[in-house]
Amino acid sequence: MNKGYIKHYRKVMDSFVWTNPYMYKLWSLCLMKAAHEKRKFLFNGKEVWLNSGEFVTGRDALTFEMNKGAKREHQVNSTSVWRWIKLFEKEGMLDIKSTTKYSVISISNWGAYQSDEQQVDNKWTSSEQQVDTNKNEKNYKNEKNIDNNNGEYPAELIQTLYGKFPSGILQSAISEWLKTWPREMICFAIQTSFDYGKELNALKPYINRILDNWASVGIDTVEKAIEANNQFKQKQIRPSKPNGFGRVTRKEELPDRFVNPPIEKENPEVQEEIARRLREYEANRRKEEV
Repeated sequence: MNKGYIKHYRKVMDSFVWTNPYMYKLWSLCLMKAAHEKRKFLFNGKEVWLNSGEFVTGRDALTFEMNKGAKREHQVNSTSVWRWIKLFEKEGMLDIKSTTKYSVISISNWGAYQSDEQQVDNKWTSSEQQVDTNKNEKNYKNEKNIDNNNGEYPAELIQTLYGKFPSGILQSAISEWLKTWPREMICFAIQTSFDYGKELNALKPYINRILDNWASVGIDTVEKAIEANNQFKQKQIRPSKPNGFGRVTRKEELPDRFVNPPIEKENPEVQEEIARRLREYEANRRKEEV
């Protein structure tokens, strides 16, 4: 999630997580991804209901988020990411429920650590009290505003459609697109490219053209993008012309003599000549055999 905030307690400095910068980043990512309240989430085309403190992900999706914006030498592989997640589970920090399509990860003791305090210190100013009291409402509104962005990840969608996880170059392109465009629009651009038969190696330049076109005509929501795509499809469906020059050619019926040609009767003299030659041929063949 890229809006709102979470509580991060200092005692994490006494945890084994603190000794490894990658594990610390991964744990922070888990906290930031967890839902603040019960909500419905779309992942890999499946609707998943999440309770507070839960998030849905996959090994590759989580790895993509870990590596987003990082230099190549600072990136980690999916095997390491999932090994650390399983270590968190072993230490009682979270719980994992996996299916063949996704995993739902639940942060342990989420309510105890992330819920609002029931009482506010009297030394706080009224503005500070208001900020703390409204944290739930603010986070909920922020999550609603970016609800569509928290749907299927572009990298996961590419893997679903093409059967391959995007390369480093394509991952970098996705990161740049997400700086300007909502995640749902990037996913729609990917789906549109696939529907039009674009290969994986042509995805980056084709989506760049789509995004440039959207920007030039003021398309800034997925609803507008869908409408524009439908209009484009309608333009492609035009009644075919009878010939290449736009003129209707009059169809003429062929004369009966061409459709049903008359059967010619054979000449008796010709038939007799053919029979004579056959007799001569048979007689000569018998002489040769003798």
